[in-house]
Amino acid sequence: MKELISKALSNARDYSEIRDFHSVSGGSINQSYFVKSEENQYFLKYHPNPPQNFFEIEKQGLELIRKTKTIRVPEIHAYSDHQEEAYLLLEWIDGESNSQTGALLGQQIAKLHENLGEGHGYSSQTFIGTLPQKNKLFNSWKNYYCDYRLKSQLELGIEKGRIQGKRLKNLNKLMNRVDEFIPNNIKPSYLHGDLWGGNWLAGQKGYPYVIDPSFLFGDRHFDVAFTELFGGFPSTFYEAYQEVSPLEHYYEDVKELYQLFYLLVHLNIFGESYGGSVDRVLDYYVG
Repeated sequence: MKELISKALSNARDYSEIRDFHSVSGGSINQSYFVKSEENQYFLKYHPNPPQNFFEIEKQGLELIRKTKTIRVPEIHAYSDHQEEAYLLLEWIDGESNSQTGALLGQQIAKLHENLGEGHGYSSQTFIGTLPQKNKLFNSWKNYYCDYRLKSQLELGIEKGRIQGKRLKNLNKLMNRVDEFIPNNIKPSYLHGDLWGGNWLAGQKGYPYVIDPSFLFGDRHFDVAFTELFGGFPSTFYEAYQEVSPLEHYYEDVKELYQLFYLLVHLNIFGESYGGSVDRVLDYYVG
């Protein structure tokens, strides 16, 4: 690992000595390390056998968010997608939340969502976790969400034997009825795409940062719905978001429909422990 870290630092034009490195918590997909050189401190994500362009896609998402100048993301120092030495070297973020952090996070995510793309989806394959997410740009959000989000997880679930029987019947039924719940003329907002409580953190003076995006353009309520699925966001986040960009009247109609995508992802990655939650949502809409 020290050899890989040295190579990463060299690619970041940091030629100083490594003072310290040790593993840290950072999710279940990558190995994560704190790295300290004579010049700087870093966060290194390493994957021994990543999918093609895995860290390149994450880098693209971070850069797109950064360019909006709405919410902070870690600085990207270097990356590689070469097999057996794939890594992403980022700025080390070190701070604590304060009384203003939640509100700032809500305001800044709302401002991020004010930025618009030319269509819904994305121009190339991305990843949700390690699962590939096929993409292209659609004029219609509801068509993209049904054909490229729900359908992709349905197909994977059939392949894994996790979507069958009543679950398969209900999911197909719901996909045929998305017009009843998702309105037309939704704007293609810039979305983080994987906005759960583990993908934001506080830096110096409590300023919020977002990390690990699965970037796409789409309905801003898709991001907001995921924040409510597993928690991790204070009430001040929602209050501040609403002040900047009030949620549309249809949000409660689509919230669980949008959460369904992430529950299907978890079902396909982690197994039947998420099956009951998937079935509950399907029963709510079509049962």
